[in-house]
Amino acid sequence: MTPWKSAPPRWKRALGPLIALLLAIAFSVTPAAAVAAPAAAAGSGWNDYSCKPSAAHPRPVILVHGTLGNSIDNWLVLAPYLVRRGYCVFSLDYGQLPGVPVFHGLGPVAKSAEQLDVYVDKVLAATGAAEADLVGHSQGGMMPRHYLKFLGGAQKVNALIGIAPSNHGTTLSGFTGLLPYFPGAEDLISSHTPALTDQVVGSPFMTQLNAGGDTVPGVRYTVIATRYDQVVTPYRSQFLAGPGVRNVTVQDLCSLDLSAHVTIGTTDRIAYHEVANALDPANAKPTTCASVID
Repeated sequence: MTPWKSAPPRWKRALGPLIALLLAIAFSVTPAAAVAAPAAAAGSGWNDYSCKPSAAHPRPVILVHGTLGNSIDNWLVLAPYLVRRGYCVFSLDYGQLPGVPVFHGLGPVAKSAEQLDVYVDKVLAATGAAEADLVGHSQGGMMPRHYLKFLGGAQKVNALIGIAPSNHGTTLSGFTGLLPYFPGAEDLISSHTPALTDQVVGSPFMTQLNAGGDTVPGVRYTVIATRYDQVVTPYRSQFLAGPGVRNVTVQDLCSLDLSAHVTIGTTDRIAYHEVANALDPANAKPTTCASVID
């Protein structure tokens, strides 16, 4: 008899919530901070539905937060950064669970992609643009691929830029390999936070998403990763294969960049400079350590 089977039932029952908590912390993409009201975003120039794209930047940019993120906290640095460069910038909330405020991106990823579908249509209608560009962090860089591949999004999207995206799932540095040893843990996580289960490497969702290739025709893909990612592991699993793909590791651009999974999406101006390059490749400038002051 294994130690797991001989453990007291009360002890085993406690392990499920413990693992769920640890996974939630590991997948977290934003610090526990006060959440600004949506009006604050519009007042800062983003989520302004009166914004009309310019000739220089003809497509609106839609920011897609990560697991446990939201439309404001995840983008307090990047959204103003892009607004200052003349973009119409928007951000949505998705994957909300009943009774869970502030922390979103927890629902089934396929359902979240349906919410993105509706939101893209809303932004295109407001701006009059024919296409949008999507920039997402963590789950937010992966989930739009379901929208592009299965929901007709490729007809409405010019580019998808993923910052530390969970494109092929994650082992959480091998942590998820422990789940089979804890009876009930996987069921608990799936029932309460299905987005976490969907993002585990080899999940049914990941298998379907990546079957037949990573990309769809007509969309440009950029992946921006960090070697120090401790959540989407191994970090190279974030990269995509296919035509129109550019995979970037920020340490290849600036060896001093120490960003991990959270900070590459929320504060890393080296990564943001690469986002700007991907949005406007015709006017791209080399990204270096000096890009932090650009």
